[in-house]
Amino acid sequence: MIYYKQLFPEMIGGLGFSRSPICRALGHTRGLLTLAIETSCDDTSVALLEKIDGSTYPQPGSTPGAILHFHERITANNQVYQGIHPVIALDSHQTNLANLISRALRYLPIPIDQYRGRVGIRLSKDSDGISEKRVPDFITVTRGPGIRSSLSTGLDTAKGLAVAWQRPLVAINHMQAHALTPRLVAALENDVAEKVDPKFPFFSLLVSGGHTMLVHSKELVDHQILASTHDIAIGDMIDKCARLVLPAELLQSTENTMYGQLLEDFAFPSGLADYDYFAPATRAEELTRKTSSWGWAYGPPLAETRSGSKSKAMEYSFSGLESATKRFVRSAGPDIVDLERIDLAREVMRVAFEHLASRVVMGLNAIAHESDAAPIATLVVSGGVASNQFLKHVLRQYLDSRGWQKIRLIFPPPRLCTDNAAMIAWAGMEMFEAGWETDLSCKALRKWSVDPNALDGGILGANGWKCWGH
Repeated sequence: MIYYKQLFPEMIGGLGFSRSPICRALGHTRGLLTLAIETSCDDTSVALLEKIDGSTYPQPGSTPGAILHFHERITANNQVYQGIHPVIALDSHQTNLANLISRALRYLPIPIDQYRGRVGIRLSKDSDGISEKRVPDFITVTRGPGIRSSLSTGLDTAKGLAVAWQRPLVAINHMQAHALTPRLVAALENDVAEKVDPKFPFFSLLVSGGHTMLVHSKELVDHQILASTHDIAIGDMIDKCARLVLPAELLQSTENTMYGQLLEDFAFPSGLADYDYFAPATRAEELTRKTSSWGWAYGPPLAETRSGSKSKAMEYSFSGLESATKRFVRSAGPDIVDLERIDLAREVMRVAFEHLASRVVMGLNAIAHESDAAPIATLVVSGGVASNQFLKHVLRQYLDSRGWQKIRLIFPPPRLCTDNAAMIAWAGMEMFEAGWETDLSCKALRKWSVDPNALDGGILGANGWKCWGH
């Protein structure tokens, strides 16, 4: 079986994985350190994250608020299936997770002087001639939602490390981690003296191959779901449309199964210069079908009538766009030209992204009319689809056209939009600092809401939480 590996550089001054002077210095400080594991789907990822104690650095600008000592990700090769296959994903996790952890141990900081010889991991000497490394303060792992077999591989491994090192376990909600990713980026890029950004409350638009939801992120464990898809996720729809629209030779010539990225590159080879997009100024204009020069037209989802209840419903639907694409491609026949394929790719993304934006505006309008609600100043867009640059352009244009020019849009760097252990590490850091850890009896959760009003009780509704801070 073939796998392809993507290495994530540290986000500090463009450093790679070599042990930098700043990392050497931080090895002698006592910031919180966690080893994190992510295996919710087909990405196997491990990270070492240290949050720095600001009291150690009284001089502004001396160090960032967090250091990513190690971060790697390996993605299972699902090319044969043109989509995620649970057995292939599981095999990838079982093949790669232990080796990733073994490599991560080499990048653990050096124990501070007073702990040297008493608390540490003994390794064969590395390139620095150092054999003793600091034990992480706690282990973080994704518990759900996701593919249960994949989740269990990471969770059981994390439990083993927690037992072996006698350290607490923090089992994290994957979607909560996506919502908190911008706070990780801020800690990595900003000085330790600066406060984590964005502050609660903010809106989170979580868009991936398995999820589509608009969330009102009020507090660390309180993320109210304002809208979610009732059929398929936007990332799933885009992937399926990509396999319908992209030329067969392009699909066959790449080992990359990130079909959404392939579709974006195919539709907009020159990036921003190809967009030619103007947001609809009114809801009526948005719901009007735009017939292409080829004779087909996508209908906006949930738009039976301009005044109908569905057109104003706080929900998402994307299956109709996939069905329409299938009809259009079939109607064009085997001789469909690339120009029509490009138009199909651009138009299906435009309609899907305007559908996302419409519910964001509805949510903002609703909050604005609540007298006791704190104002929303930030929209966080996270998940795999958040790496789409056309989505960023559409959202900004759409919000501006509807009077929400002051809303700040935050998109994490593309390498942190997809599933990764760095975001899991940060979510674990915030939960641990809030006093939470997880009992070793916990099990993987295929479904797990972030909303405390959900039937499962949301993040804290899962069994196994222990609050040592109270």
